[in-house]
Formats: sequence, C-alpha cells, structure tokens
Amino acid sequence: MSEFSSSLFWLLGLTLIPPAIISALTLYPIRRHAGRLGLVARPGGHSTHVNVTPLGGGLGIWAGIMITFAAGTFAVWLLRQSPDLQSSVPEFFVVHLDGVWSRCAQLWALLGAGSVLVALGFIDDRRGVNPWIRLAIEFAVAGYVVYGLGFGLTAFIGIEWLTNLLSILWIVGLINSFNMLDNMDGLSGGVAAIISASMAIVMLTTPESGSMVSQLFVAALLLVVLGSLLGFLWHNRPPAKIFMGDAGSYLVGFLIAVAMLMATYAGNISERPHAVLAPLCVMAVPLYDMTTVLWIRIREGRSPFVGDRSHFSHRLVDLGLSRVQAVLTIYLVTGTCGIAAVLLTTVSIFQAVMVIGVVLCMLSLVIILESTQWRNNDS
Repeated sequence: MSEFSSSLFWLLGLTLIPPAIISALTLYPIRRHAGRLGLVARPGGHSTHVNVTPLGGGLGIWAGIMITFAAGTFAVWLLRQSPDLQSSVPEFFVVHLDGVWSRCAQLWALLGAGSVLVALGFIDDRRGVNPWIRLAIEFAVAGYVVYGLGFGLTAFIGIEWLTNLLSILWIVGLINSFNMLDNMDGLSGGVAAIISASMAIVMLTTPESGSMVSQLFVAALLLVVLGSLLGFLWHNRPPAKIFMGDAGSYLVGFLIAVAMLMATYAGNISERPHAVLAPLCVMAVPLYDMTTVLWIRIREGRSPFVGDRSHFSHRLVDLGLSRVQAVLTIYLVTGTCGIAAVLLTTVSIFQAVMVIGVVLCMLSLVIILESTQWRNNDS
C-alpha cells in the first residue's frame, strides 16, 4: 500500500467509523427515553408521518461529533506531550500534530457555537421557539463565527463588509435550508451526507493556498459530520425510528456552511476562480427547496415560517412518486451536483461552463416536470 493510500485509509477510518458508531449507539437510549425528554413528533398538522416518533436524532449526531473530536484532541495533546508514543502511530499523523494542535482552539470555539444551536433546536423541538427569536440567535451565532473566529468567504470581491454580510447570510441560509429539507425519512440526513462527502473530496484534492498540502482540517470536519450522519441514518432510514429534529438540522447546516467558508477552492491555480462556485453547486437542491417553498408560501399569502407540504419532496410525491422514490430522486440530483462541484475545482473555465450548464439543465428539467403539477393545481 502506497504512503498516500495508507494515509487516506487511516484518515477515513478515524474520522468516519468512530462518530458513526457513537451516533448509532447513542440514539438507542435516546429513542427509548425521548418521551420523557418531551422530544416526540405526533401525526397531524402539516406533517405527513402517521406514527408517534422520537425527535432526538440531533442529539446523537451532536454526540458523535463532540465525542470524536474530544478523543482526537486528547490524542493529539498526549502525542505532543509524549514523543516516545509518536513512534507507535503512522508518520502521517506525526507530521501534522503541530498544525492540528494550532487549530484546536478554533475548532472548539466552532463546536461551542454549534452547541448553542443544538440547545436552541432542543428547545424548539420540545415546545417551539418564536421564529424571530430563532432567527436572531442564528444571526448572532453566524456573526460570532464571521467576526469572532474570522471565517468568511472572499469570492474575489475584496469588500470586507460585503463578504462578511454574505457569509452571515450563507450560514443562516444553510441552517434553515437543511431544517426545511427535514420532512421525509432519510431526506435531510442523506442529502447532508452526500454534500459532506462531496465537499470532503474537494478538500482532499485541493491544496491550501501557498502550499501543496490538502485541506485536512476542513476535510476531517466534514468527514466526522458525515460519519455521525451515517450513524443517524441507521435509525432514520424508512420507516424512521427517530427524526433529526431542529437540533440536528441546525447543527448539520451550521457545520457544513462554516466548513465551506473555511475552505479554499482554487488552490494554487489562479486561473480557476470559478471553483468558488462549488459550494453553490453542491447546495443546489437544499437551496432550490428553500427558495421555492418560501416563494410558494409568500405567493399564497401565508407566513414563510409556518410549515406545510409544499416542499420539493412533497411535490415529487404529488407527481406520482412514492415517498421512498422521492427521497432517492433527490439523492440522485444531489449526487450529480456533488460530482459537478468536485469537477469545478479541477477544470478550466470553458469546461466549468459546461459543468455548470449540466447542473442548470438538470434543475430546469426538474422545474419543467414540476410545472405540470403546478398547472394542474392552478386549474
């Protein structure tokens, strides 16, 4: 096995397997005691599920992420304190020990901000939170990340106040897009897993600016999120035994959004400014769902904060697909967008135009198919 293959094997094993196991195991007692915690989704209203179902999936996702990073932080600290132990671990980890340790404070500040959103979602799952208060807290957390931790996009704009504003809107937008997408078994978690995997590939194949080193810190963050999501999906696959809930969707949307802001997309090749469109490309489905749902609600004179059955997945079911087929269709579209995002970071401008064109054609096809149902409803 080559050095690169061995390093990739260890990276994937340590970032995917532990959070998946922790998340999956944690959710068994959460499922059992969800009623005592007040984390229960009941049939009725705008919901389409027919059974009383626990809502604490987000707690398992949070546990998988936090425990994995806690163990990883302790392991890094121990190896730095005991040089003799370094001979017992692969050289790949020894080389990056100092770099990883230098980012630990930043990592835990980020995880602390995410935990605030988990607490917000937990309260929202139990008894609801005023939507304006919820948005205020989301904007406050996003502002802390952008101004306090210094994470933000550049997008070759060069106007700091504008890029900071766009970064905050990006974070809040993705938090709510994953929250709105959480409306069918396996949907939000599966889409988030596909997006995390796609962006992790981008990070592992795109070096940091000014170096030839892959963006291991961001890749590891996305892979741990992916692993925790896989553990959750074991319980959330149809028929779901537990739902993600607001606690989970807020956390997942937040971490994916910030990971994309932390990343570099063009690497050392200035001829690929189009690579910064990779996040928009991979997020096409959640953003499409959120945008169309808000447009439908506002057009019909309803509150954009009140849930309904106008989501992309519901509209696919209205076209005649089963719920499982609708979820798999959205997986397929998201996977295609993920492949396109990976390609954007490796191709020339001319080829990038074709890649983006494929994504736009696919979304246009979706709109055309959906317009048939819209016309039927209007008639």
